[in-house]
Amino acid sequence: MSTFKLLSTSPPVPVNLIPELSQDQLLSFPAFKTWINTLQHSLKTQESKAHAFSSAPYKLRKIDIQAVDFFGGGRIGFVKLKAEVSNDQGEKLPGSVFLRGGSVGMMLILQPDDVPEGSETDKQVILTVQPRVPAGSLTLAELPAGMLDDSGTFAGGAAKEIAEEVGLEIPADDLINLTELAIPSHSSDAEGEEERLQRAVYSSPGGSDEFVPLFLWQKRVKRDTLKAWQGKLTGLRDQGEKIALKLCPLEALWKVAARDSKALSAWAMYQGLKNEGKL
Repeated sequence: MSTFKLLSTSPPVPVNLIPELSQDQLLSFPAFKTWINTLQHSLKTQESKAHAFSSAPYKLRKIDIQAVDFFGGGRIGFVKLKAEVSNDQGEKLPGSVFLRGGSVGMMLILQPDDVPEGSETDKQVILTVQPRVPAGSLTLAELPAGMLDDSGTFAGGAAKEIAEEVGLEIPADDLINLTELAIPSHSSDAEGEEERLQRAVYSSPGGSDEFVPLFLWQKRVKRDTLKAWQGKLTGLRDQGEKIALKLCPLEALWKVAARDSKALSAWAMYQGLKNEGKL
């Protein structure tokens, strides 16, 4: 095991590595850079006398890297670490962290084009049905998840399936960022101290840094086309097929995809932003 000092922190924090991961690899991992910068800024807010922890501020003492998973091409996929965050009185904050960084969630709504503009009638949401081994599931229904490529277009396995099944591609210009509309540019705590968190949903902040910006995309299509897709996109998979699509009435999304935090968050933001006239 090797150790280096993280010079971007004050004071420098020792980082204990594992043989499988080098200093350069860790420091170039986008999820680690985002996490350490966010944490350091939040710790700095304790300098304000109005902060709840100002009398006994917490400090990052050390980081122990525990495991790493690599994707193809030697690219880091996940890092498991233990961060020691404590104050001078010996009180500690839980610091087990599963680093994976951000992804995106898509609320894709289709509606017959013979319905009046602005109406919520007959809206259907595209869901994916696929294995999610961490959840112990082989058939989890959820909003499509993936990434935005360099041009800002929705990409990844779900996007590929949508393009193949119904010929739809989701370009950047047509996306509405629900989380940016719902979350102020700077979120403040009760004392008014600003933290620089992502404008996104944190699905499991007690153990993971994962953040998910949620986007809305709406398209009006011919009623016959939508009806044909409803018959085709049932969520049932052919033998050996890993991912399938299904359509769900917008008003039923909260219960059909109730196990998916992306779906519930997007549904709540959609309803709230609609009520405030922001959509």
